[in-house]
This record gives sequence, structure tokens and C-alpha cells, in this order.
Amino acid sequence: MIEVTEAGGPEFLEVRMTAPITESDYTDVLTPAIDRAIEQAENIRLLVILDGGPGDFTAGAMWQDSRMGFKHWRGFDRCAIATDDSTMKRLISMFGVLMPCPVALFGLSEADDARRWLRESLGSIQIDAVDDSTVCVRLMGKLDSEIYEGKSEDLDNLLAGKSPFGLVIDLREFDGWQGLGALRDHFALASAHVGQLTRAAIVGDAGWQKMASKVGTHAFGVNAKHFGADDFDKAVTWVQTGA
Repeated sequence: MIEVTEAGGPEFLEVRMTAPITESDYTDVLTPAIDRAIEQAENIRLLVILDGGPGDFTAGAMWQDSRMGFKHWRGFDRCAIATDDSTMKRLISMFGVLMPCPVALFGLSEADDARRWLRESLGSIQIDAVDDSTVCVRLMGKLDSEIYEGKSEDLDNLLAGKSPFGLVIDLREFDGWQGLGALRDHFALASAHVGQLTRAAIVGDAGWQKMASKVGTHAFGVNAKHFGADDFDKAVTWVQTGA
């Protein structure tokens, strides 16, 4: 059985699944509810309370579940799943990273925590002018697509009169992106201003950040360099002076 309720507007849906879960539960209840919600809100945040495991889904229900996921691939903004079933947790952990939105796992007793997670900001982007020709973009926490809304305009306003400019990307408190949608929006924000860049410094200790500086140099023709987390001031000086 599947029950769907709105939780404070069409953009927040709660789905409770209890055994047995059949194909008709999807075709008659869940899919129409999600279609209506996306039509009204465009992107929705979904809480699934799953009281059961893979054996509680009929074959038809599993097929409908996969079809629904592909059909609404771009319609989910954030998804929280509450379950105590260990097999479901493993499956969700494996496939959740492929979703274009953040996916988080909770236990059945943590449904209220899941609701709070759906509503809270996962991270932040801070954009500041260091001087007349240098900008610092600081990424903090774990970022989802919503964080990037309006940031391109903020950067445009800050860069008015600063062409060309140097960029410091501060990743010392950055925990990564939540879903492919956020990563896409990050590249959209960055690529819009590549033509104005003189130098870009990436500051942080994660291994992939050093590689990112090399990718920036080769892919965008930007003079990019990596600095460790303790060398923020050196990074700023290099961007400003090249030394």
C-alpha cells in the first residue's frame, strides 16, 4: 500500500509505503500524485517512509518504480528515505549517487530528522571582493542546486568593472556536491566567467582539488594553481601578483 500526503505545499510530498506494494499502488496513487506536484511546483522534495524490504514489492511494482524514476529524473529537488531494512539501505546507497538531486538515508524513527533535512540548507556559497581585481568564492558544506540560485547574478554584479580579474576558490570547508544537478550548476556558474579570468587559485587539501587545477589549466586555458589549506594567504598573493 502507498499513501501520499502533501507536507506544507505541493513541493513537499510524503510517501508512506507498507507491505504489500503492488503495481497498482504506483499507477493509481504514487505516479499521479508526483505528476500533479511537479506540474504545480516544478521541482519537489520527497520523503519516502518505507516500512518493508525488497521482498514486499511485487515484480510489477519494481518495474513501475524504475519507470517512475526515469520519467521524473529532473523533477526531484531533494529526496529523503526512511527505512530500517538493511538491504534497502545498501541499494539506496549504491544508486543514490546517480540521482541528479541529493539523497539522504534515515531510520524509521528519524522521520522528523528527515523532514528537517528536506527543508534546511545543506551548505553555502560566499562571494567576496578581495580587492579591485580579485574575487574569492568560498564553498562551504555540501551543496545542492538550490544554493546556486542567484549566485551567477551576484557574481556578475561583483565583477562589474573588474575585467580581467583573479579568482581564489576556497574549498577548505567544502564537503562536496549533493547530486549531479548541483555539479552541473557549479560548472555553469564557473564557465560563464572563464573568459575574464587571469589566474585562479584553488585552496584545500583534498586530492581531487590539485587535479582540478590542472583540468582548469588545460580545459579552459586558465592559469590555475593549487594551494594547501594552510596557504590561503599565499594563494591570494599569487592571484594578485603572479608570484
